[in-house]
Amino acid sequence: MLKNEAKYALGEIVRHKKHPFRGVIFDVDAVFSNTEEWYDAIPRESRPRKDQPFYHLLAENDESYYIAYVSEQNLVPDRSGQPVTHPDIGDLFGAFDGRQYPLHFDLN
Repeated sequence: MLKNEAKYALGEIVRHKKHPFRGVIFDVDAVFSNTEEWYDAIPRESRPRKDQPFYHLLAENDESYYIAYVSEQNLVPDRSGQPVTHPDIGDLFGAFDGRQYPLHFDLN
């Protein structure tokens, strides 16, 4: 039986280890759950394992805002204390508390 526990929580701010972006986690897949086309577009030497949690992020870098899909092995906690300014944060989360964003609703 597969049992993957996510290291990071919804509303937590994380950074990518290799690329200059950070974001707020808004969903988690226990294992890879994107398309094979998406996965195959990643250079073979950089492809993450599929048997780990993958996170959906409201992401930002110095130039834009977007949605990112990132493996757990490529994330680290963001300890800057700075809020993420992605324009869709208010749709899912309450005000930044200095560490993370609280959900607007309860999960089942």
